[in-house]
Amino acid sequence: MAVIVKLKSGNWRVQVRRKGQYASRTFLRKCDADDWAIQTKRDIDSGKQPAKRVRGAATTFGDLIDLHIGDLTDVGKPLRRSKDHVLRRLKEDIGDTPLADMTKPELISFGRRRAKEGAGPATLAIDFCFIGTVMTHAAAVHDIAVDPEQLRLARYALRRLGLIAKANERDRRPTADELKRILHYLDTAPRVEIPMGRIVRFAIATAMRSEEIHKIRWVDRDPDRKTVLIKDRKDPRKKEGNDQFVPLVAFTGFDAWALLEEQREWTRVRDRCFPYNHRSSETAFRRCVRALEIEDLHFHDLRHEATSRLFEAGLAIEQVALVTGHKDWKQLKRYTNLKPEQLHRLPNQPLVVEAPTKPSRESTTAPALPANVILLRTHTESDARPS
Repeated sequence: MAVIVKLKSGNWRVQVRRKGQYASRTFLRKCDADDWAIQTKRDIDSGKQPAKRVRGAATTFGDLIDLHIGDLTDVGKPLRRSKDHVLRRLKEDIGDTPLADMTKPELISFGRRRAKEGAGPATLAIDFCFIGTVMTHAAAVHDIAVDPEQLRLARYALRRLGLIAKANERDRRPTADELKRILHYLDTAPRVEIPMGRIVRFAIATAMRSEEIHKIRWVDRDPDRKTVLIKDRKDPRKKEGNDQFVPLVAFTGFDAWALLEEQREWTRVRDRCFPYNHRSSETAFRRCVRALEIEDLHFHDLRHEATSRLFEAGLAIEQVALVTGHKDWKQLKRYTNLKPEQLHRLPNQPLVVEAPTKPSRESTTAPALPANVILLRTHTESDARPS
């Protein structure tokens, strides 16, 4: 029998069990899955071995995409939404291209065509990055003969033509007046089920992304150290298992820990601290700025605002990284452009950070702290000494 299941990624997984034999593959399109299932059952009935993903079977770039997706699925690493979207589009655009035709002229032609369709330089850079990933995977895992030099030359040519470039670093920050108006609007809006004013303040206090804010659970809080565990925090190199302890500080003008305590009255016995869909919060924020006629301001810009405020408060890069979760300090350099007058407001003492030395409740392990961060031991009345 053949079982065809649609995965969360949108792909189709086929499992064929027949006469004691088993075969499995993953496809982008259901029609391809149906055809493969029928052919596999015929092969088994005629005494042949089930069709395997072999080098000779890959003749087009679309075949390489299928190999890549299938291999990742087999090892329990299904595609994330953005990568799945790009690969689907690439298969539609150049999936039928024979491997022998994946040459520099053909790739440059594809890039020009995408640019005419409206794809910007950053979008094209992502397209060609995934083309390279698929081709490298085919060569490394399946020994398929592809020519990476053709891709390299095509990318170089498109960069020289201005059709491929890095995305511009966004540095939009809300002004003091804009933030005041936003908070007043959110605090006074009638019939609001989501406490958006508190969520916006918490975002600026913690530099957390919207999805991270909405996944925090009460059991992941550590009241003694005023930290919270963020599980699977976003990291370009590690998609899962990137659990981080984050100190809930009050350096940005908002007290993260106090805001979380206020939120307890809203959630009562619910598992998550902010038990709402993060997309709903982002939509509410967009409606707010649209109603206030504030241009070009996104919820994610609050993370930039928070990070900038942490630097303006006098924190060093390694100290800010404890809050923001950046593992590459180079990414934080663009937030360090302080104004001369801000030096007068820098603190005289180094930052004192409470960080967990052991996991709390369902937590994993506590992070190693940089050597120049001073750890604070909580004092009690028994620690007092007579003067």
